[in-house]
Amino acid sequence: MSARLLEASARTSYDPFVDIDWAAPLHPDKAYMPLERVSLYGTDLWRGLSHEQRIELSKHEIASIAGVGLWFEIILMQLLVRYAYDLDPRTPHAQYALTEIGDETRHSIMFAKAIARFDAPNYGPGKLLHNLGRVYKAIAGGPSMFASVLVAEEATDRLQRSTMDDTTMQPLIRMVNRIHVIEEARHVRYAREEVVRGVPGLNRAELEWHRLATAATAIAVMDAMVNPRVYKAVGIAPRVGRAAALANPEFRETRRWMVEKVVEFLTGTGMIGGPSKALWRKAGLLR
Repeated sequence: MSARLLEASARTSYDPFVDIDWAAPLHPDKAYMPLERVSLYGTDLWRGLSHEQRIELSKHEIASIAGVGLWFEIILMQLLVRYAYDLDPRTPHAQYALTEIGDETRHSIMFAKAIARFDAPNYGPGKLLHNLGRVYKAIAGGPSMFASVLVAEEATDRLQRSTMDDTTMQPLIRMVNRIHVIEEARHVRYAREEVVRGVPGLNRAELEWHRLATAATAIAVMDAMVNPRVYKAVGIAPRVGRAAALANPEFRETRRWMVEKVVEFLTGTGMIGGPSKALWRKAGLLR
């Protein structure tokens, strides 16, 4: 499998410095993500926004999601370096791990350049989660490491797939999303194989620990994607916007939709189950 992924990487890889026209104009009438996926869609606050404000909020929300994705990819690179440290570098398996590190480096640069091009703040995951990430990247490993990576990658992947071929969206974000989707498909396959390979070797206590670690990380990442400060861009107080989003059935459905496929996979492999399944349900990530 790793050998095929290496071949695919050689055939289809992109350089964000040359494959994206960063000087292309931004269209004032085109959204940055499907408006029905914006956190306030369908609320009274949403109905009080003009079309221009709705587009502006979509820009800031996609910038926030990209910032959290960038943060998690930097964590992933460090996890992959630690993982590759104990592998035989002669094997395709080890070489693909190193290849993925290179891909993630380019993705992080691509997201950073997109956020800067949108003239949006560096929202990131918030100070507490940012600092908890220091601990996570030092201790994570095994099936829960790859399962958590899958949640972060597949959730954003589903949103990006819905955007990249939609001509009503900003051309720049469509290109960013297309590159990420194409290259991330290889990373998802690699991580899924690692989960499938790792779970059968766990005893009961280890399985419950990895289930809990996966649930905690997945919920933290999903909750961080839309930083409350995005609402300030359209004149809404962060606390007011956050409360409306959390109470919004449309946004809760979007969150479930984003993780639907990876939840199905993780349930099938045994990584969602036992007592920690209640955490997924409480977070509204299960149907």
